[in-house]
Amino acid sequence: IHWMKGDRMAIDAVGTRGALTDADIRRLDAGFDVSSSHRIAQNALARTQLRDVALDRRRVTSVDHTFSNVLDCWTPANQKETGRCWIFAALNLFRDGAMKKMNLKEFEFSQSHVMFWDKLERANYLLQTFIDTATDLEDDDRALSFLLENPMQDAGQWDMLVNLINKHGLVPKASMPETESSSNSRQMNAILNYRVRYGCRVLRQLVRSGAGQSEIETAKAGSMDVIHRVLRMHLGDPPQTVQWQWTDSKNTFHRGDEMTPVEFASKYVDLPLDEYVCLVNDPRNEYGRTYTVQYLGNMVGGNPVVYLNVEIELMRQIASETIVAGEPVWFGCDASKMSRSDLGILDHGIFDYETLYGTGFPLTKSERLLQRESQMTHAMLLTGVDMLDGQARRWRVEDSYGPTHGQRGFHVMTNSWFDEYVYEIATRKDGLSVMLQSAFDQEPVVLPVWDPMGALALQNH
Repeated sequence: IHWMKGDRMAIDAVGTRGALTDADIRRLDAGFDVSSSHRIAQNALARTQLRDVALDRRRVTSVDHTFSNVLDCWTPANQKETGRCWIFAALNLFRDGAMKKMNLKEFEFSQSHVMFWDKLERANYLLQTFIDTATDLEDDDRALSFLLENPMQDAGQWDMLVNLINKHGLVPKASMPETESSSNSRQMNAILNYRVRYGCRVLRQLVRSGAGQSEIETAKAGSMDVIHRVLRMHLGDPPQTVQWQWTDSKNTFHRGDEMTPVEFASKYVDLPLDEYVCLVNDPRNEYGRTYTVQYLGNMVGGNPVVYLNVEIELMRQIASETIVAGEPVWFGCDASKMSRSDLGILDHGIFDYETLYGTGFPLTKSERLLQRESQMTHAMLLTGVDMLDGQARRWRVEDSYGPTHGQRGFHVMTNSWFDEYVYEIATRKDGLSVMLQSAFDQEPVVLPVWDPMGALALQNH
């Protein structure tokens, strides 16, 4: 009893060290009351949203929505209540060439088709990962816990999309249109998450108990049957063939041959997808090196997600040169920071938090990644750039929430925002310098699955 009492006293002593005292609270109150600006801010925030109170009007009026180079001439698509931004941004890139080939003013590839195959392949990838790691990792391993947090989320990466198109192709939106669940995926994903988590547990237990390969494969097939059934119910039937017909902008009717989705993608996507690579700007890590993320993928046997880390100035240069040459640029960013979608502005100084709160916000891009203050949350498309004396000044951005946000669905991005919150672009490998091309011959450094560079483009409103 005396030992327990002494031990309790020792714990209590340690537990009170650093506690908030009455004197501390009096000091904090006095610090707030000393300035009338604090009370003014309190009054404003009681009735008005922070993003309106902190909005710097001078920054808003200084941003111009005009560009020397503009490539878009279409209406932005709408991902609605889903995290399919990475799919929409890529299909927006592809439809530029498709519209030119078909002489159409408007055209969309089916986002639901890509979504269906991504989720089916992703379920298979996760189940196989839990089989392959069953004897190497314990049930409470951090990597497995991370994978189970939201295993069937909508988010994804460029390399994952290329895997899907190479294997499953594309179809016109009319061939596999939107459903309630493709436009609002939360409830469907909850069911999918449950079934994948359950399947992963069953398969690990079978492997760890010494079950035979046949029994394991049968159990996996049973899980995939359920996943496939759920997807067919929620998203509809992915077409096996397409016979596309349309009337072009000159009122001429066309009827194409019957094609598989892979053949349709090959005919109407005029970009060499297998020749694209991903550049990232991660100032925490060495530039000129390639990186990958453990367990990051969506397809067994697919190409891994690989990044080449480069300086942000080089990324800006490559992006601007690509646009000037006539091709939009897919990019990943943290759109949750310093942006106003209603105004269509992405600018690092658009909110004056320093003046409002009377304190600095000094974390660098590298420190924000380390402190989990920022990571890639969204993918969009660069469709324009304003060039002056050979240098990019600002950027035109196509979002994927329809024409009601920003300037008819488009935003203006300043260089300050590009430097701080753009993390990735997809670009043609043959457009890079010989030194950068050769850098992809390296064996990638493997980052842990929870690293910020493993974050997937997910954001939805």
